[in-house]
Amino acid sequence: MRKRVMTALAAAAAVSLIVCAQASADEIKVWVADNTVEFTKAQTEAFKEAYPDFADYDITVEPVGEGDAAGNMITDVSAGADIFVFAQDQIARLVTAGALEEVAPDNVEAVVADNDAGAVGAATVGETLYAYPMTSDNGYFLYYDKSVVSDPSTLEGIIADCEAAGKNFYMEINSGWYQTAFFFGTGAELTYDTDDSGNFTACNASYASDAGLVALKKMIELKASTAFQNGSAVGEATKVGAIVDGTWDSSAAQDLFGENYACAKLPTFTGADGEIYQMSGFGGFKLLGVKPQEDMDKLDACDALASFLSSGDVQLARYEAVGWGPSNLEAQKSDIVQADVALSALAEQLAYTVPQGQYPGEYWTLATSLGDSIISGELTPDTSDDDLMAVLQKFEDTCRSYAE
Repeated sequence: MRKRVMTALAAAAAVSLIVCAQASADEIKVWVADNTVEFTKAQTEAFKEAYPDFADYDITVEPVGEGDAAGNMITDVSAGADIFVFAQDQIARLVTAGALEEVAPDNVEAVVADNDAGAVGAATVGETLYAYPMTSDNGYFLYYDKSVVSDPSTLEGIIADCEAAGKNFYMEINSGWYQTAFFFGTGAELTYDTDDSGNFTACNASYASDAGLVALKKMIELKASTAFQNGSAVGEATKVGAIVDGTWDSSAAQDLFGENYACAKLPTFTGADGEIYQMSGFGGFKLLGVKPQEDMDKLDACDALASFLSSGDVQLARYEAVGWGPSNLEAQKSDIVQADVALSALAEQLAYTVPQGQYPGEYWTLATSLGDSIISGELTPDTSDDDLMAVLQKFEDTCRSYAE
């Protein structure tokens, strides 16, 4: 049996589990999304064949999706699954609540080496790896008509090509999700800290800064283009030269562009300060967590199963079965994944993104209002830097107020 050094939180969680009712030591409960239940059941049987030392464990797979798993685990850790899939924005709450054991020390090096940096970052709190990456497939990138856009590497070039062809460039600048492509790209920050109940305790923000000003001015410049249209859904777009959207619209984009269908990471842009910035934004990842156990033999089994279910071969098989984009670097290089140009573009873009954490509901409404002030013409290229900075200061102050 391996030895592991427990963090203070993990130790506290272990103590709490001792006094709680535990599932039988020879039972392992796994929560996954409904559309992956049968796939996961088959993989657990393959796991038992590959690791006969763990073949005596009774592994049950239940349909609890990543949107619900974290909330259920935090509500009652002892009654929750031993292994569960969750969205990366829940990791801090899960760690603080003692619902996540750190990744087995023997597995850390391989997990870090085998998965892309964005997914590893999403699975890490502080300096500790707390989960096994499973996917890198939630984010946005560029779909474009290659007969219109000659070079998708710069925003200025894309806009110029769309204007020349009488085509539209779509991006949803009144969305708090898409807006971050500009702000995070210039280095502005906006994140929140939470306690174990999910209450917001601190806001880390620097929108009211030179970096934030560059981002805001670029959004205003974009809106001033005759090619600009606010939106992010291929199915609702017309005369499209290029659009910032996600993998969920890949089929619609292929139908729209036909033989001219192409994808790329988000472009760079030249700021008002003359510097070149890579557009960033939020990235989303699915992670596989292991609950702390009082039985160390069972913990070894859970870690082995979690490592297996998040391995490159299983990630690739899962992509083929249900289309989940792998975080494993070798799986990403496979012919079948490489042939998925949308997923390849997203994988490249995710290297520049920030894993989405938890945000107050009011933030999204506030971000919409900021974008609407650009779309409505309240903020224009003629608005002074002082006035723009005042807008950013008010925005930042309001964001901070949500954590007070």
